[in-house]
Amino acid sequence: MKTAKQPKHTKADAAILPDAVWELRLYVAGQTPKSLTAFANLKRICNEHLAGQYRIEVIDLYKNPQLAKGDQILALPTLVRKLPEPVRKIIGDLSNTERVLIGLDLRVAQ
Repeated sequence: MKTAKQPKHTKADAAILPDAVWELRLYVAGQTPKSLTAFANLKRICNEHLAGQYRIEVIDLYKNPQLAKGDQILALPTLVRKLPEPVRKIIGDLSNTERVLIGLDLRVAQ
């Protein structure tokens, strides 16, 4: 029995599906310069490319180290896209906008 492939979600999907909400988790270690930069970059990218169709949860592993296990976090900061599926992870301060857009499936790699 064949199963249908799940379609990839793109920026166009966010525009077509007005109720689509992108659930993003940013794992950080306190308020280090790298953590703050990652959050600022993520906010900017979401404001520019997801137009209010996103939810960001910041998880400070200094306060809740046990939460790293659920998403298998090995480096910080790490961004995890929970929804739309499939789950995606991006490690770093998110300063390379092109890499982040490709990693989130908001832009196709050239």
